[in-house]
Amino acid sequence: MWEDAITSEQPEPPAGERRPPMGNPVVETIQQLGQTTTPASESNIFCMTIIGQVEGHLVLPPQNKTTKYEHLIPQLVAAEQNAKIEGIMIVLNTVGGDVEAGLAIAEMISSLTKPTVTLVLGGGHSIGVPIAVAGNVSFIAETATMTIHPIRLNGLVIGVPQTFEYLDKMQERVTRFVTSHSNVTEEKFKELMFKTGELTRDIGTTVIGTDAVKHGLIDQVGGIGQALRQLNMLIEARRQSAGTAAANARGLTQ
Repeated sequence: MWEDAITSEQPEPPAGERRPPMGNPVVETIQQLGQTTTPASESNIFCMTIIGQVEGHLVLPPQNKTTKYEHLIPQLVAAEQNAKIEGIMIVLNTVGGDVEAGLAIAEMISSLTKPTVTLVLGGGHSIGVPIAVAGNVSFIAETATMTIHPIRLNGLVIGVPQTFEYLDKMQERVTRFVTSHSNVTEEKFKELMFKTGELTRDIGTTVIGTDAVKHGLIDQVGGIGQALRQLNMLIEARRQSAGTAAANARGLTQ
């Protein structure tokens, strides 16, 4: 209906000029992607984007740009099973979101057997931090930021002691995952998390590109080129390892 309304308001083309039909794939590509040709879909690398807010068990308002975890998990399962896919690139520009949904995505990424590289562009805040460190190698753009803060709760609280204990355990889950998948120590991570005076209405720390690498959260500063180069190196190393294992197996059977 929206396209029909737009089309009805457009002036008729001059005489002798033919307008491409709306079903034309070139026109649809221009409308969706702003270009006349789509990127090649045949690749041995699967690229997954995590943008906006990570949506969990509750549906967010329609004006929010979200990434639904129930969409990402089947894609990761399919990528793991697809023999044509040899590596997975995860690109993040997220403000965070649902803690359990973010941890589920991070656990899925860390448990993949295929090489994975994560790249933080723009921001990888809040629960985006565990996702950013879940890959084999992590990158962050020089101008990208990561906000580290304690878990927060919105809404009605029935039992304060029980709720605090639940939040404390969930906070430990996040801390344990981040410290076990990166080079940051637990003491340093908690120091960044509970730092006061950094944010105006909260406690926590915002780290930029090189600082994230200095603290041990992220492995390297770089962009898409460096991340793809690293992923291809991991893929080649996996091929060589598989070839050596196959040769050894043949030698044992002879």
